[in-house]
Amino acid sequence: MQSKLQTVGWREWVALPELGILAIKAKVDTGARTTALHAYDFEEVVDNGTRCLRFKTHPLQRGGDVVVCQAEVVDKRVVSDSGGHRERRWVILSELRMGELSWPVEITLTSRKDMRFRMLIGRTALNHRALVDPSRSYVVGKRPRKRRTP
Repeated sequence: MQSKLQTVGWREWVALPELGILAIKAKVDTGARTTALHAYDFEEVVDNGTRCLRFKTHPLQRGGDVVVCQAEVVDKRVVSDSGGHRERRWVILSELRMGELSWPVEITLTSRKDMRFRMLIGRTALNHRALVDPSRSYVVGKRPRKRRTP
């Protein structure tokens, strides 16, 4: 275990660079075991002999572009949401960047279109990496601004 853990707030701007998601507002939820990402239009594909999943997401809650992602399939498993509803979800592995930290995280894919946050980071992803201060927000950084072209 690391002797010095990164402190994070109850919500943070994070990135999933392997999926082409440069900024997504995530709720850090120690009550949730798994990490979940808003996704839809799933398509199984084989890429160089590897079973992958292609899907779409809207990283920003209000508007923004559709991002088409592709990742290797880790599993498909039953996950219970906070209301006790069970759902069979695709599971992928992707790099999660939170401030200066970066590590691989298992992510379940589900519709979060009616939720305030398009991503939820569960306690398994935070284990031995971060401490959550529920009284703070955006501790590791503000939303990255779009770069202007000259």
